[in-house]
Amino acid sequence: MSYALPEFLAHAVALEQEAADRYLELADMMEAHRNDAVSTVFRSMTRFSQMHCDAIKARAGSIELPRLKSWEYRWRSPPEVGGEEGFDYMIEAYNALKYARQNESRAMQYYRSVAEESTDAEVRRLATEFAYEETEHVAALDKWIALTPRPSLTWRDDPDPLPPAV
Repeated sequence: MSYALPEFLAHAVALEQEAADRYLELADMMEAHRNDAVSTVFRSMTRFSQMHCDAIKARAGSIELPRLKSWEYRWRSPPEVGGEEGFDYMIEAYNALKYARQNESRAMQYYRSVAEESTDAEVRRLATEFAYEETEHVAALDKWIALTPRPSLTWRDDPDPLPPAV
């Protein structure tokens, strides 16, 4: 996956913005469940993603980044956006943290693959740096996962199932 520098930076900005948006949603969900500690973690991750996004834009400087349409990105969905399973109203803190870790891991793999496949030295350098930043996010989430009790039921179990159809 070889990118020209402006296209790579546009992808990185989109990835970090999506991550910030997703973390904010997770923070709000945890707050609604009165899990303020995990909500705080996700609000911190929101700030880190926004800071990375701002740093990427600053690095771009005078480089004009392409304004890509959704179908022009080289992914089906941004690596830090998992499926809708992360937004079940019943999700517990442990599963929300695992969901976030999977998203960060996909972002790390994305940047690593760009670094490995790029023919542009600056893209390789930046992708390697961004992959390292995502590795730090994975490690931080691993610490929180280790501190968070596992739910007694899986988050897919709904204690209020729909009544049988009549």
